[in-house]
Amino acid sequence: MNGDNRRESRRESGKNRAPARSPRPQGSSETRRSTRNSRTVQPARRVAYDVLRAVSESDAYANLLLPSAIADAALNPQDAALATELTYGTLRRRGTYDAIIASAAGRSIDDIDEAVLDALRLATHQLLATRVASHAAVNESVNLVAAELGRGPSGFANAVLRRISRDTPGQWQEHIEVEARSDDERLGLRAAHPVWIIRALRRALAAENREDELEALLDADNVSPEVTLVALPGLAEPGSPARPYATTAFGSPGGDPHKIIAASGGTVRVQDEGSQLVALALAGAAPIRAGEQWLDLCAGPGGKTALLAAIAQQHQVTLEANEVVPTRARLVRNALKAVPGEVTVHEEDGRGLTAANHGRYDRILVDAPCTGLGALRRRPEARWRKTPADVADLVPLQEQLLAGALDALAPGGIVAYVTCSPHLAETSGVVSAVLRERDDVIELDAAAVMSDVSQSPIGLASDGSGRVQLWPHRHGTDAMFLALLRRTDDAKTTTETGE
Repeated sequence: MNGDNRRESRRESGKNRAPARSPRPQGSSETRRSTRNSRTVQPARRVAYDVLRAVSESDAYANLLLPSAIADAALNPQDAALATELTYGTLRRRGTYDAIIASAAGRSIDDIDEAVLDALRLATHQLLATRVASHAAVNESVNLVAAELGRGPSGFANAVLRRISRDTPGQWQEHIEVEARSDDERLGLRAAHPVWIIRALRRALAAENREDELEALLDADNVSPEVTLVALPGLAEPGSPARPYATTAFGSPGGDPHKIIAASGGTVRVQDEGSQLVALALAGAAPIRAGEQWLDLCAGPGGKTALLAAIAQQHQVTLEANEVVPTRARLVRNALKAVPGEVTVHEEDGRGLTAANHGRYDRILVDAPCTGLGALRRRPEARWRKTPADVADLVPLQEQLLAGALDALAPGGIVAYVTCSPHLAETSGVVSAVLRERDDVIELDAAAVMSDVSQSPIGLASDGSGRVQLWPHRHGTDAMFLALLRRTDDAKTTTETGE
């Protein structure tokens, strides 16, 4: 479609748009406080809105903030479920909703006050993706804006939302796709993913000759994941229903999983099955000898650390952990409280720690800082927060951490390089770059190891390297990547290099 046709279509779709009234706050703070006190907002919507505001204002993560917000508001189970759906649903499809809001308002979202915009996003989700009555979605969202910013912005919000409510979800999808400049942009509007992420995911799938699975992957990113629990081996037994792959994993039987966690004293906790599998693969990559020394180099928040600690305790192995961020180091220590024995938790730059411990460890987990594109089901806001620049910034650090971990291995020791991202630059790109600089490392068949530790066939595709990439649409896990590298002894190095 040429530019003239797009403009004509935009004029047609823009008929009866909201008037171009200023959405900026008006009135004194005293007036706004008085308005807030006189407006009623249903508690679940208030919680969802407050979490959305925290995500926008302070880069908060909804999965960390929402549970405490629900508890603070003392929501009943029905309202808690509504607040959860409204929060995550709005965050997942934010890019699509922004395009709809911009079309309905006749202006860029950059020209709309952020507090108003979050209320519009929340209402748009209710109007187009839930069974909430239109009048309730509009009225309560207008009340939210009035409570926060006063009557002027609330009038603007009312006009925009009434315009949105007049068309169906399918009609709005047609309106915004007319403006798309490419097939990928149309797909991004339909599947609520930024174009750069769509292209990165396509390349990762293409490496396995599975590019035709792209839309299934995007759909999986937009579905709330089932709650998966881990039973720390030797300390708790997995419950029911069983998960298909990790021997330690089971699904939540329903209700509040925190009751199960509390009753277990921390020996049962929430953890994605993919996260459990990569830790189990490191432990299962070779027979464990008593007296081995293990290191979790980038340990926060501590889920994999606790699982490794339980395994280490069973085999008389010493485990250390490291987390450079103090708040995350505290989470690691809390995660370890349920495991008998002492685990030293360092708070150092991982590169410095490995440099000071050359040749010391038998197994090292490098769960490297990454973009987190593999966990978009759980952290939907990350898709709108991350940019390609984040990848460029992280890759050098990932390479340095992996190289340092290899230096810290004893001969015959094994590193598990893990990311919760399928982006090729963060996964195979990092491993290949580090391997090019070394002749004292061989790569193990991580896919074979993963298959061995899985309790049922896991169906791993491969690019021929033996590296593992898990997928939400194929395995029901986060998109975890795993490579296993073994440091050779002197004789092995001589044989491998031909010297």
